[in-house]
This record gives sequence, structure tokens and C-alpha cells, in this order.
Amino acid sequence: MSGSKLKPVQAVTAVGCSLTIVSEDKRMRWLIAPDSFKGSLAAREVAEAMARGIRRAEPSADCRLCPMADGGEGTLDALHATLGGEWHRASVHDAEGRPCEAEWLLLPHGVAVVEVARVVGLPDVGPASVHERDTRGVGELIRACLDAGARHIAVGLGGSSTNDGGAGCLVGLGVRLLDREGQTLAPLPDQLGRVAALDLSGLDARLEVTKLELWSDVDNPLLGPRGATAVFGPQKGVAPDAVARLDAAIARFAAAADHAFGQPCAELPGSGAAGGLGYALHLLGGRCHSGATALAELSGLSDAIAQVDWVLTGEGCSDGQTLAGKAPARVAELARAAGVPVSLLSGAVLPDAEGQLAAHFDGCFSLCSRPMTLEAAIQQAAPLLEQAAEQLARLVLAGRRGP
Repeated sequence: MSGSKLKPVQAVTAVGCSLTIVSEDKRMRWLIAPDSFKGSLAAREVAEAMARGIRRAEPSADCRLCPMADGGEGTLDALHATLGGEWHRASVHDAEGRPCEAEWLLLPHGVAVVEVARVVGLPDVGPASVHERDTRGVGELIRACLDAGARHIAVGLGGSSTNDGGAGCLVGLGVRLLDREGQTLAPLPDQLGRVAALDLSGLDARLEVTKLELWSDVDNPLLGPRGATAVFGPQKGVAPDAVARLDAAIARFAAAADHAFGQPCAELPGSGAAGGLGYALHLLGGRCHSGATALAELSGLSDAIAQVDWVLTGEGCSDGQTLAGKAPARVAELARAAGVPVSLLSGAVLPDAEGQLAAHFDGCFSLCSRPMTLEAAIQQAAPLLEQAAEQLARLVLAGRRGP
């Protein structure tokens, strides 16, 4: 993994047989590593707003920006802002089967990154119900990466509008779904209960020599009470009385898919991510990784943290779920390991009665300083972030000066 290239901020002086660290200046050194504020600001824009606020408190502050993500919406933008890379565009189909253009990113060290939310994301859905959406476009985008020569592909799984068990993705890569009569079926959720077999003869052979990674912040299996449909389906429009029926249909598809690929994958952690897309990628040989951990490693976050005095992270809304693989939790974990204080500044910080969230940060702060609607908070996110970051920085600076 490539690390960040940061200029040294300390001088090392030899004293006898030991080394003494001498600071070059007394400026406060900050590492700003937030996730995006979904529906409002990209992670880079959040980091820039935080830096502007900090510099109001201390104009000479050294602010280093490292936008973060966890594999969901904003992953490509965060990677590009930190590492650069080459943008590519491909013609694929969206969740409702409409032609669309989708971007993917080739990182400097050769990893191709696909963001599912850019193909079948929730903000892009039209009038069709979840039963009429599939992930074929994701498979098409993976094939576009293969066509460009990529043999190491990472797929960020967050933010999907689909619940097709990944059947569409397999079809986009050349698989055929067959009923009992051998007729081809569409990879739509309502058709999955009719799947009797999979024809793999058209599956893209290049996948056999391709390293496939799944980036996710969830470890749910495909089926059952913790599965894709039961947990995430209602968020995408699956009616309560349809959950069991759709779960059974996906289970039938999975039985045929497991048989065709010769391996059971429905219980693997992360198989339930992105409406079961994680399951399909497991069938193809993919391995699941924490999205936040992957981005932290790629951006050299540990090394960057070791060079600063304070770390600031955040996201649109924080609660107990933040600790379940979200980017701010990974940032906090690395800061704690390095012995560097870390604070959380989010759009909203929900009640944390047991103190689990607070225990991971040196202060949890919300940018909403007065009663306001969600729409107003979204529209004013940047100036509100600047104001909150300034006040946080003033508090930190006061503590450093002492009484």
C-alpha cells in the first residue's frame, strides 16, 4: 500500500547515544480526516471547511487534509483527493436498466476502484420499486475495468438501492440465470424464486486471474434475520410483509448459485452488503475488507497521524453505529494507537447513553449550534463546520497554553 508523502515537521538532533526530538515551530499541527456529510458536502469539502475554522483560531495552524470514506458514497472522491489517480468512464446500466455513464478510478499503484453508489445508488433511483432494480451495471463496470487491463479491482459496496442478491452483477459479467425449462430469467428480485440453475459458460474468464476486494462497513450474511433483506431491505422500499417472501426467493437463487460455483458463500461476513452484492462477489473469489481500513492504509493515515498534535474527524450523523466500521471510528482507533488526541465533529451526534461513542474520542461535537431543520443544516453545513471547528480549536489551544 502506498503511504502519504508528508514533509517532516520535526528535526532530529543527536545527543550522545540518544535522539532528541526538537519541534521546528510551535504551530498546532492538525490532521483533518472526516467522511463526507452525505447529501451535503464531499469529504474533501468537509475537511476544507474544518481547516478554515481552525485557521480562524490560529492563522498559522498546520492543517493536513486526509478525506476519508468507508467504501460507500464518496469513496472515489476521497481516494482521488488523497492519492490522485486516473479517472475512467464507461457506459453501463443503472439500477432500473437505463443506460448511464459511470466513473471508476485507477489508483497510481494499479488498483481499479468501483463505487457501487455511482451505478445503483439510492439518490439516482426513479419510480421503479426495489423489486424492479438490479445490479447488472456493477458487473458491466467491473468488466470495463477488466477491458482496461485492471487485474486488481476493489468494489466499494455502500449506498446501493438494490436487493437482488448480486444476481444482476453476475449477469453483467456473463452468467445466465435459468428456470426449470432452461429459459433465461432476468436478474430481478421477483424472478429469483424461479432460478433453478446458473450457466457459467459465458462468465468472463479474466476474473480467474483478477484479485477482487470487497470494501464494506457491514458484516451481515446474505439471508435470515441479519441478512440483506431483513436488515437493509426496508430502507430500500421492501414492504414489511414482503421481507420473508423476498428472502426466500434469494435463498433459492443462492442455492443454485452455490451449486454452480461449487462453494457456499451465503453465510460469509459481508455477503449481505449492498443488497446481497457482497454474496455475488464472494462467489467470484472476492474477499471482504473494512472499507475504512482499506482507505486508511492506502492513504498512509497511520504515518500522517504520528506527525501531528491533534486529529479531527467527523461524518453527517454519529451514533453507536459509528463504531461498527465507519470511517471516524477507524481514524480514532489509529489516533489512540499513536497516542494522539482525536475529536469528532459531526453534523449531528445522537444520544449516547452508555458513553460508548464518547469513550473513543476526546470530545464529540455537533455543528448545529441552534435549532434548525435538516434542510437548513444541509444548506449551511460549510459555514457551520467552520464555526464549530474554530470553537473546538480555541478550546484545544487554551488547554495547551494552560492556566
